[in-house]
Amino acid sequence: MFISRAHLRGTAVAATMAAALLGLGAGASDAAGWPPLQPGAHLYSGSGGTGTVTAVDLGDFGTCHTLSMPARSVQVVSGSASVVLYPGAGCTGGYAWATGSLAQSNLPWAAQSYRVVPA
Repeated sequence: MFISRAHLRGTAVAATMAAALLGLGAGASDAAGWPPLQPGAHLYSGSGGTGTVTAVDLGDFGTCHTLSMPARSVQVVSGSASVVLYPGAGCTGGYAWATGSLAQSNLPWAAQSYRVVPA
């Protein structure tokens, strides 16, 4: 049976992503006490994935969301979307911090608002 190159490439990409997710989840989780990786995006009021959790709708591209409680850490597992975080309400503050589509990080400052963008 013949297997196309596109199919092999897709399988290789899927295997690489799975290995990356396992490595990121295991390393960061053991070191900092992060919650297990899960699909989607989550903002946490504390560092290291602690505190109150805000689930991000990754399908809501471009809309600015002001948080009721500032976020201090973020976790994103998506193949198509990333989150841009802002220090001010209404996606203001003079600068922004973007996550990428696979991220688990403490933020450099407390984020007051965010916007979902294509990865």
